[in-house]
Order: sequence, then C-alpha cells, then structure tokens
Amino acid sequence: MTTTIGLVVNPAAGRDIRRLTGGASVSNNYAKRRTAGCVLAGLTLVDDVEVLVMPDNTGLANRIVDDAPDDLGVEFVEMTVTASGRDSRAAAAHFADHADAVVVLGGDGTTRDVAQTIGDVPVVSISTGTNNVVPTPVDGTVAGAAAALVGSGAVPAAEATTRHGTVEVDVVRSEETTVIRGLATVGVLDRPFVGTRAILDPSDIVGGVVSRSSPAEIGLSGIAGGLVTHRPDEPGGVGFRLARDGADGGDGADRTDAPDATDAATGPATTVRAITVPGRLSTVDVAEHRVLDDGEDYAFEVDRGVISVDGEREHEVRNGTVRLRPVTDGPRLVDVEAVLERAADDGRFRLG
Repeated sequence: MTTTIGLVVNPAAGRDIRRLTGGASVSNNYAKRRTAGCVLAGLTLVDDVEVLVMPDNTGLANRIVDDAPDDLGVEFVEMTVTASGRDSRAAAAHFADHADAVVVLGGDGTTRDVAQTIGDVPVVSISTGTNNVVPTPVDGTVAGAAAALVGSGAVPAAEATTRHGTVEVDVVRSEETTVIRGLATVGVLDRPFVGTRAILDPSDIVGGVVSRSSPAEIGLSGIAGGLVTHRPDEPGGVGFRLARDGADGGDGADRTDAPDATDAATGPATTVRAITVPGRLSTVDVAEHRVLDDGEDYAFEVDRGVISVDGEREHEVRNGTVRLRPVTDGPRLVDVEAVLERAADDGRFRLG
C-alpha cells in the first residue's frame, strides 16, 4: 500500500526584520532546499512512498522535486499559487484528504496556516523561521524518517502525536465580529497600525493569551512562562496583562470589566525576565495572569491597537472588544524522537 507524504516548504519563512535587529537565525532558500532534500532521503526508510509538494513562485519547489531520490514518486499539488499564507492553507486542505502525514518547513506562521486546514493528519514541523515556539530544529533526514514511519502506520499515530492547543479570537466592533485563529500565542499591542510585522519592543505589549508557556520559549509564551508552565498538549492556556503607565493601560488597550477579565487579577504586579526576541532578555511587569480553562474567555477593550498572532502583527483594531480563548483543537504534532525510539524497539532498523 502506498504511503503519501505532503511537503510544505515556505520560501518566505525566516526573512523578517528580527534577523537584522536581534539574534534570530537566518534560513535562506538554499538551506531550505538542502533540508527538504534530507527530508526526502529520510522518507525512503519506508517502501512505496509518494510525495506531494506545495508549489511556489520562487522555483524552490521545482529544485526540490528535481533533486528527489529516484525511488520516490514526487508530484506537485495542483493549486493556484498566491505567494501568501493562503498557499500553505490550500496545500494543507489537499493533504487533509490525500496525505497520511505532512512535513512542514517554516516558522510558527507557516505551521499555523497548515494547522487551520490539515485536520487530523499528523504533522512534522521543522523550524526554518526566525522566532519559533512550535516548530523545532531537527535534521531533515530524521524528520522525514519519522513522517514515513507514522504515515505508513509502522508507528501508530495515536502513540506518537500530541494535540497542540490553539487560541481563538473574536474582535467585536459595533455589530461586526472578526474571527482570528492563532496557534501558540495571540497578543494585544498598543500600536496604531501594523507596520513592521515582528514584535520588537515589549513595551508595546498590553497582554494576551497563549496555548503554551515556558521560560525556555521566546516572546509572549516566554513571558507567561516566567510565571507558570503550561504544556502545549494541556487543555486551556494562560492569559496575562502587563502593568503599564496608568491603571487604565494608557490610550490604547485595556481589559474589559466583564467577569472573565476582572476576575483575572492575581495581586500586585510581578516582575519577570523573559526572552522577548532572539538576543534580547527583557524585564517586564505582569499586572495579572490566569490559567484558563479550555474555551474560557480573556478580554480586552481596545481603543486603538493591533492583534499579534504567533509573533506577527496581523490585525488593526479601533474601538472594539477583543475576546481571546484557548481551544484544544490544534494540529496533531509528531514527536520525532518518540517515533524513532518506538521503531527501534520494534526492530525496524535491524537488517538481520
């Protein structure tokens, strides 16, 4: 029986301003091509594998297909290329119906786009972005081998994947509601416009909700992680609000007077150290924080601000209410190390 593996390589990942202003790593398209080649090599661990590759407008996908091992059947997904996040979402929607596992090369944004339409297909996420929480640095060959083992059923997906949480957002303005979906972090920023997409100054942060938190992570989840650890496969998340000049949060954003926000107070401000961007250790004052149940709202009133999603400024808000909630319905992420260890225990690497 043929095993079908989807491959998403985002040529735009790893190119934002953080690699110029901080210590973020750089991943150019040559490096992505080499990593993707390693993924394809790793897929040959299992017999009878075919690969569906997301096309792009840079020629990167063409080179990956041209360099593929001869014993792999490799084809492009038939889709319209837009050079935006819609491409990852369209490819993932196709994979949801036609792939047994998917390998994603990109950052948090790429993984988030894939997660929106991938359904229950297991995902191996490889970090090639700049400031990542969800994707991890892993050798492409190892990642490809894990995807092949899970996709073929040699290692059961139920034993080798975890369900990652997400963050839902309702932006309510008069009679209009806009729905946004984040993967690991959604923040409210006191900024008048989107501008530079990356979050560079922690003083811009009003607060937010994260589906995971750890002091070992960068950005909003690292700030929350200075107070409480919340694993990515745990239900719920963490909501927090930073202490700002003036009790009302200035002229930008503030929490609502609704019970879900008012009850969030935890006493005097707590000062924490956090890695807010690569190469920068910041000191921030957290006015309140709260461990949230699955689906529990945490809200802000926003006169003028920006919503950040997984580290990037995405949506401008004026005179609206922003309600954020953690939801346990994210992608099934493959534990690469656990897959390979299980395969070794089953003797799948032994030839005699």
